[in-house]
Amino acid sequence: MIETKNAVSVPQLAWSGDTDTNLTFPDGWEVVPCLMEGDSASKLTDEGYRKAFSNPIGTKPIRELARGKKKVVILFDDLSRPTKTYEIVPYVLEELAAAGVEDSSIQFICAVGNHGALTAYDYRKKLGSDIISRFNVYNHNPYENCTYLGKTERGTPVSVNSEFMNADFKIGIGGIVPHPMTGFGGGAKIILPGVASIDTVEYNHHTVREEAEAKGVETGFGMGNDDGNAIMYDMQDACRMSGLDVKIDAIMNIHRETAALFVGEPIVQWNEGVKLAKEHYRTPRPEGADVIVSNAHAKVNESTIAALNARIVLGENEGSIVLVSNNPYGEVPHYLYRRFGNEVNYRHWMERKLTPNIKKFIMHMPYADKASLDWIAPENLVTRVSSWSEVITELEAVYQGGAKVAVIPDGTVQYFA
Repeated sequence: MIETKNAVSVPQLAWSGDTDTNLTFPDGWEVVPCLMEGDSASKLTDEGYRKAFSNPIGTKPIRELARGKKKVVILFDDLSRPTKTYEIVPYVLEELAAAGVEDSSIQFICAVGNHGALTAYDYRKKLGSDIISRFNVYNHNPYENCTYLGKTERGTPVSVNSEFMNADFKIGIGGIVPHPMTGFGGGAKIILPGVASIDTVEYNHHTVREEAEAKGVETGFGMGNDDGNAIMYDMQDACRMSGLDVKIDAIMNIHRETAALFVGEPIVQWNEGVKLAKEHYRTPRPEGADVIVSNAHAKVNESTIAALNARIVLGENEGSIVLVSNNPYGEVPHYLYRRFGNEVNYRHWMERKLTPNIKKFIMHMPYADKASLDWIAPENLVTRVSSWSEVITELEAVYQGGAKVAVIPDGTVQYFA
């Protein structure tokens, strides 16, 4: 049952302190916290990690598969994903050491996809200082040094990071969270878009989807919807072509803590992980809210997803949206969907619009970043404020007689059913 109260605690500042804050509302307002099923799931123990690595799904343990290997590449996702990779990597290295693999044979590549490159400062947050001092850590470059592998069943020309393709043992580390395009992230996405060329990603993200919609098949797109998803099926084809040996995927609670871990053959383990993810991230849909407050946390530099979830919850009802994006990083640079100048867009940027039923769109943005609005909402229709008290002032001006408020603790990873 969803409880109602006057204040809701939400997580904020992912990768920058990870704190909780209370969003407090005026007396007399009805406030409904929209909690996902796995909101407070327990953090995985050392025993839980070891069990996952000792009992991989659909393949042998890494310590057996990696024997005799001389070139090992470990892929990991970037800071737009909530995976606490630094907690997982020690177990991977333990497996590789048991297989007799030397440190000098191992390198890490950040599977940034079409996002901006990470710095050493970012790597320390994602991997830990010990890893970047012991091993070479690189960014994937989607514009150069990709090896052509052929075409997928759906026609995508697949070119993948050449350094990765030169390895004789390949591991990926990521997380399974809801995704607006593929239903759920993780799995094969570490390859496409993770270490694929920009042209490969563009074909997959657009041509594959457009052809599926034209045929009326495999069109199961949207947060939490992986059934009949042409884009994900195509990604899985590319993953098989790449020769990824093992994928490791985490499922997280509301504080980004690893609550479950799936290790094994990339597609098989992901399918098992999604079974849990569908229950874990599912959130009851509130009814009749005047205001939807969507907090961005786990994927805070893709807070546009939290805005999307707010629109989904509001539906066709008239109401207001508050997007909370407490984020010193700003929105992630995206070479398919972001702007790169007042008059320069890249490939698939499109102007965001607000439907007439949205009375007011307020963005609580303590770290002011005007350019980040480019894929969230029209700048002239957004009321930007830096403090929560300003949010309440703006809402009280619209809802003088009080309001029903639905609060989404993390609109970047929850989905509504």
